[in-house]
Amino acid sequence: MAEVSVVVGVVFSGLASLVVEDVGVAGSRLVVQARTPGGVAECPGCGAGSARVHGVHEWRLADLPVDGRSVVVRVRVRRLYCQTRGCQRTFREQVPGVLERYQRRTTRLTGHVRAAVRELAGRAAVRMLRRWSVRLSRQTAVRVLLGIPLQTQKVPRVLSVDDFALLRRHRYGTVLIDGATHQRLDVLPDRRSTTLETWLREHPGVEFVVRDGSATYAEAIRRGAPTAIQIADRWHLWHNLVRAAEKVVAAHARCWAAAGPKRRKLTREATTLARWHAIHDLLDHGVGLMDCARRLGVSLNTVKRYSRVGEPEKLRRPPQYRASLVDPYRDHLRTRRATEPGVPVTTLLAEITDLGYTGSLNLLHKYLNEGRAESDRVMPSPPAAHRLDHHPPQRTGRATARSPHRTAGCLPGPGGARGAGEQIRPHRHRTPRP
Repeated sequence: MAEVSVVVGVVFSGLASLVVEDVGVAGSRLVVQARTPGGVAECPGCGAGSARVHGVHEWRLADLPVDGRSVVVRVRVRRLYCQTRGCQRTFREQVPGVLERYQRRTTRLTGHVRAAVRELAGRAAVRMLRRWSVRLSRQTAVRVLLGIPLQTQKVPRVLSVDDFALLRRHRYGTVLIDGATHQRLDVLPDRRSTTLETWLREHPGVEFVVRDGSATYAEAIRRGAPTAIQIADRWHLWHNLVRAAEKVVAAHARCWAAAGPKRRKLTREATTLARWHAIHDLLDHGVGLMDCARRLGVSLNTVKRYSRVGEPEKLRRPPQYRASLVDPYRDHLRTRRATEPGVPVTTLLAEITDLGYTGSLNLLHKYLNEGRAESDRVMPSPPAAHRLDHHPPQRTGRATARSPHRTAGCLPGPGGARGAGEQIRPHRHRTPRP
């Protein structure tokens, strides 16, 4: 009998503060009969001790499962009467570490449930706990997750502030990140200046604030932490620089075209130029936008877009293709198709395969059908503008050699946008995560 008591004490060690009287099996569950140890309990109202029993009732709790069986603990709990003058209330005795007020699970089971919902949350945590013979609803899992106390973190010296979309174009929030450890500190429900200002006033000690170009955040930091130094975020600086470079490159399309070989006018470009002339001829004769759309059989938005372009050359944009395995053999394909227009694609595949081509027939078909063998990509697309601003060690020798020739005609300054990028790129480093 003593050995059984030892086993019960080991298996139900989390119930050591209770007196276990019996353990039985009821279907697929283990039922533990226990009671409180008795003695004097502290009144929650006045803090005085009392041992006068007003009544006894049973409290049912769920505990950690044993051998794949759910465990139910039936505890006889005393309701005591406080005899202090002026208090004289009844209260139920508590067992810290085992029984918590208004709970239907033991403390150690609640800890396991919190660990599961913290990692999985919602339905996934419920499915996992069900495999452990712990049954609860997804609403309860979310309620447990929201009830987990947050860890108190010290105010960092460097604070990063940025917004994120809760519902794109409708609702946004603000996330606060420790600039040194890259750990999330807090999430604000909106991105108004008053909300961030209140948070900064409640958490003094921030010395540096890294933010984007938002004037709202700038005003909030200026009011909430007037002594903090505001730092422009490197990513937003670089992103805005590349966007500006793309606009400059698109605006100087003629300069790029003059810097390279003469470009052929493809079928789609010829159609685009003819449509521009047709729309502007009608507009010059006083025809309205809606009437132009009806006469030419195009949409009103197309007419508006063409009417806003002052010169037809600005509409010429090369197709934005990615690098292909066929690119090194484009000159050979162009020469063969020019000398023998009806040459089969399979013959071309065999020829470039002998030259080192490792791609498939379908890739070659797609390449030829898109007209990439005949087109000359002189004017840069947005990816080309990004390549302009690459750090020199990351660029190929051929691209570096072409850059002065391309940028000498129109981009201002000794280095243009690339020169400004040199001042940002060398400082690209990141604090290692702990």
